[in-house]
Amino acid sequence: MTPKIEDYLYDLPDELIARRPLPERSGSRMLVLDRAAGTIRDDRFENFPSYIEPGDCLVLNNTRVIPARLFGKRPGTTGKIEIFLLRSLNAEATRWRALVRPGKKLPVGQKVELAPDLMATITAHLEHGEREIELEGSGSIEAIGHVPLPPYIDRPDEASDKERYQTVFAKHAGAAAAPTAGLHFTAEILARVAAEIAEVTLHVGLGTFQPLSDENLKTMTLHHEFYEVSAEASAKLKAARRRVCVGTTSVRTIETTMEPGTGDTNLLIAPGYEFKAVGAVLTNFHLPGSSLMMLVAAFAGYELTMRAYRHAVAERYRFFSYGDCMLIL
Repeated sequence: MTPKIEDYLYDLPDELIARRPLPERSGSRMLVLDRAAGTIRDDRFENFPSYIEPGDCLVLNNTRVIPARLFGKRPGTTGKIEIFLLRSLNAEATRWRALVRPGKKLPVGQKVELAPDLMATITAHLEHGEREIELEGSGSIEAIGHVPLPPYIDRPDEASDKERYQTVFAKHAGAAAAPTAGLHFTAEILARVAAEIAEVTLHVGLGTFQPLSDENLKTMTLHHEFYEVSAEASAKLKAARRRVCVGTTSVRTIETTMEPGTGDTNLLIAPGYEFKAVGAVLTNFHLPGSSLMMLVAAFAGYELTMRAYRHAVAERYRFFSYGDCMLIL
């Protein structure tokens, strides 16, 4: 049966949206769901390692968020133009898929001055309103780019976001959004995890925040995202008694494949999906009506998921990227 978006809506007071991180990364609350018992209970993330058992494998997404939001102007003008980098199209990271605003005023061939030493040229119009751009010059996006905070964090990015909107295990640059369940971890918490740790890469795309469409639900597919599974990670995943995924991106990666290699996944997971790889999931609280909520409901069960969300709202948990988390066992 095709899922219905309206079944995954819930009332969320605006003040429960976490617009800034807590002072301490590991200071979040953690709602623990037991699927077998059908129970929920309140805990703290600092106790997460106590839920990891011998033979487990903790699965982390080591993607690194790029400073994807760039601002510039047409040469000789003062009007602001925004370029949001979505995905690199070459190894040198000079050619990109991007969103551009105001897109209608920027034809193919138009140049955008981002800095005195960095210029972007619109080289093609793509589907879904995207553009292909080419970067030229000695300047870098690291120097001028802004942290791509999600739309519900309705404030400009700050210097502190460069560190806090990034996991402590981030390695491979390419994400337009953070794998937010990983934001809770510190080196000390990871050191207390008595299990193998397998790192996979899935470059989170902007589509993570786009509303689901009828076409998504009809085809049960999402936007494409690049993934990589190393030979080392593959061996650990296959040998594990239970795989504990940190975040929905790790879930989608190993449900796509545990074989070594690279590729793209557009897997949409919703109730009715039969999990092949995942044994437990740590995740944040997600937007109403989102594909991420459907994934959680597919794993935890619809009734338990919605009961957990109602409990989280009643108990004043913090929601979304900088918010609290949920462990599903």
